[in-house]
Amino acid sequence: MGNAQSCIIISVSACSVFLLYAHIYRSHKTLQTNAVNYDGRLPSFGYLYFKYVINALCRKQGHLYPSNAKGKFDVAYNVLNCRLETSLLRMFCNSAGYGWDYPDSEYRDIPLCFPEILCLRLMLIILTASNFRLNPAGLVRVRQSLRTLQPIDELKKGPFILYGQVLEYRPVDAGVEVDVSLSATSHSNYLVWQSVLTLLSKSKFHRAPRPVPKDESKSENCCQPDIPTPEEVKKVAMRIPGHSLHQLFTLPARLLGYRCHTSPSLWMLSVCLAEIEKHKGVEAIRAPISVTARFKETDSVSGKVMIKIWETAFEDGQSSGQGLSFQMEQQRTRVAHVEGLICRT
Repeated sequence: MGNAQSCIIISVSACSVFLLYAHIYRSHKTLQTNAVNYDGRLPSFGYLYFKYVINALCRKQGHLYPSNAKGKFDVAYNVLNCRLETSLLRMFCNSAGYGWDYPDSEYRDIPLCFPEILCLRLMLIILTASNFRLNPAGLVRVRQSLRTLQPIDELKKGPFILYGQVLEYRPVDAGVEVDVSLSATSHSNYLVWQSVLTLLSKSKFHRAPRPVPKDESKSENCCQPDIPTPEEVKKVAMRIPGHSLHQLFTLPARLLGYRCHTSPSLWMLSVCLAEIEKHKGVEAIRAPISVTARFKETDSVSGKVMIKIWETAFEDGQSSGQGLSFQMEQQRTRVAHVEGLICRT
């Protein structure tokens, strides 16, 4: 009996040491540089979630902390030798309204928002970095701009690189905003996809936002849509699924601070773009294009929503042309949750 107990204790101890090494020490050593390798040497989710919780408990929301870089690199990371996983793409397409067979359909590119799913671990690395100056918990997505310079299908052709970087922190009335840039570069070293997320760390003492003058509003968004007449608008009614979304959207969304797990902002934008493709054709979202979106009142999305799509003229000071505006709103209250514009670049 004594020998059996000793063997059990030794086995448990050995397993504990291995897990400690595999999930903590190795992950810690990996993040000592700003380039990590996708092939088996990424920091573990367990280690990153542990850092996330520690930082969330030790920092106040809505407070910008001083930089502690001390000569080290800024919050910027490369993930090398990435591979596109078909099973993950299928789950995304099924959850976002494209259909489970989407990747096998001819003449259709990988959805515009899918590369952000590939960046979920990269986002966790950025938000839990020692030099990230905000509390990683409770971050709310308020704006996003993404662009494709080449078809995202280029990522299927070989190993690609994901890159993430903190661009800027801005104190605002509601707290502190941070811009995070994410990008994907193909095996032939061409930039394929880029997205800039603006996340808000809300202060519990925040004041009500001031009204934005028209001229200032135009300068913030490069593409300004015209106000359409009702007959020009394509309307699509749909119901927000309560529990059918894949955990692909739920668990990472909650850990990254999206408060409403049934309809995170990424899912809402993906659904809008899927409906645009269905009703306007693949040419409407074929690269090269840019998409700008604003997110409002995302905590209260439930029940039935209405997606509106209409053609619009835009002008950004350097060029002008025709684009597509879209909006998702609560069907009963008419509260807009997502507003966006697609411009040909």
